[in-house]
Amino acid sequence: MNATGSDRMERLAGELREAGVDAFLAWSPTTMGYLQGFSEGAGERFLTLALRADGTVRLICPALSATQAARSGIADIRPWKDGEDPVAHFKQLADDWNLRSAIIAVDDEMPAHLLLTIQAALPAALFKPGAGLVANLMRVKTPEELALLHQAGAIADRAFPAGVAAVRPGATEAQVADALFAEMRRLGGTPTFAIVATGANGAEPHHLSDATPIQEGDVVVMDFGCEVGGYQSDITRTVACGKAPEEAKKVYATVLAAHHAARKAIAAGVACGTVDAAARKVIEDAGYGEFFVHRTGHGLGTRVHEEPNIIGGSEQRLEPGHCFSIEPGIYLPGRFGVRIENIVTCTEAGHTSFNEDPAEELREV
Repeated sequence: MNATGSDRMERLAGELREAGVDAFLAWSPTTMGYLQGFSEGAGERFLTLALRADGTVRLICPALSATQAARSGIADIRPWKDGEDPVAHFKQLADDWNLRSAIIAVDDEMPAHLLLTIQAALPAALFKPGAGLVANLMRVKTPEELALLHQAGAIADRAFPAGVAAVRPGATEAQVADALFAEMRRLGGTPTFAIVATGANGAEPHHLSDATPIQEGDVVVMDFGCEVGGYQSDITRTVACGKAPEEAKKVYATVLAAHHAARKAIAAGVACGTVDAAARKVIEDAGYGEFFVHRTGHGLGTRVHEEPNIIGGSEQRLEPGHCFSIEPGIYLPGRFGVRIENIVTCTEAGHTSFNEDPAEELREV
């Protein structure tokens, strides 16, 4: 087992013991990659990286992945070939680890067909969501993880001008997204997503970029990111194509003020809900409260969305090393939307941003 994997597996085993859980079953390439450095998915085939509360590790995987798994340092690998029954390996695991009536936590992203197969094999076992156990490890980032997040954030910043240059009347959302993808790749990142939404589409926070042409006066939202060394970036900037409508300028100023109010509230020991409330109050006071329809932020690391969540009512306390987005937005249905997003990390005294500060006024391009 590699050194990082050994440490993380041992820490997770400690979480299992503290929670009274007998074993954890990982499936997601992201979870397995974080814990062990093995990031290969199995598609529809049976695969699980199993960790016992005493620290024992075993992987059941398709034979076509066995070499890659061994390279990651996993010592106990039980491969199966197409045409063989992988459940036999799982039943052997259950017997070896005494799991027939155990408490077993599973990866929240495990497919239903795999979980149902496992449950049928162990009808007396109790299965529980396991994401919280892994999140306890992933929330606080190490200096090495912070460095990778800084790199990913810097690439997003440097790619933004290519997106701006692609915004012009007649260009489509997809063409702008393509420009962002190409520039992130050129700068050394692995692009993971790009949402480009123009005009009324900008009022859809998770719009799927399409062939909608940009028109003069449109407000254009660009939300994009890439991966560096397994760690993500996520940034949102809003511009106008040509002269911006006056209300768009007002909305932008409101969202920017909310963005900075939330960031000002960040410090170790502050509740996540307090940060959300700081952004929300600015938008509500401006009369746009009903149009701010999502949380102020989400955690970020090996996943684009992880804990902690900057959401109303959350009493979870921020700690140094927590990394998350600050992304208030206002969405006026049928008209336009504005969102401004930076990724930050909590420090003892406040925060550090992985991204440059957004423009002070709605930029007309």
